[in-house]
Amino acid sequence: MLAGLIFTGCVSNDDPLFLDNPDVPSALSSPDQNGSGTKPLAAVARFHVGDSVTVTFSGLPEGDTMTPHQEPIKEDGTITLPYIGPVVAVGKTAGELQNEIQDLYVPKYYVRLTVTVAPGDLIYYVTGEVKTPGREIYIGETTVTKAITSAGDFTDFASHTVWLIRANGQRIKVKVDQALEHPSKDPPVYPGDQIVVPRRIF
Repeated sequence: MLAGLIFTGCVSNDDPLFLDNPDVPSALSSPDQNGSGTKPLAAVARFHVGDSVTVTFSGLPEGDTMTPHQEPIKEDGTITLPYIGPVVAVGKTAGELQNEIQDLYVPKYYVRLTVTVAPGDLIYYVTGEVKTPGREIYIGETTVTKAITSAGDFTDFASHTVWLIRANGQRIKVKVDQALEHPSKDPPVYPGDQIVVPRRIF
């Protein structure tokens, strides 16, 4: 009975930070490679429309030259490469895209070829009622409150209850005023995440 009361208290609706997905543990984490723990899915950076992708080729036959290919991901989620044409990049990690491109070239076009995929700047997004909405460069660990400050802070019409939308689609509601007082309620922001600051209702 005591355990039940403790659990009930932990999921109170008054909690200033919660997900709108009831399956919180499985939605936000996955086993690490050795199975000994979990890691946030959002920490795995995946490509989005507009992200820059650089593809380089090595191990080409003598006399064959393919220059490095750099291109922002188009609205349809693809990049276009020599010989093989459009390749879907959106939603994939650099490693996943690299392996797919390698398989498309070898052995159909080349017996031996090494493909390397590198992302451009890692970014996250702050949209809505902030003074400078748009893309922000991810330069290291940051949180929702710090990201809002980097975007020029709230406008006069901003709600201080915001949404953090993970790259994997999970939505986290954050009450910023409480997060400023209690850092444990200020969730981290990862590359590909989006912070949406709605207009407050008068």
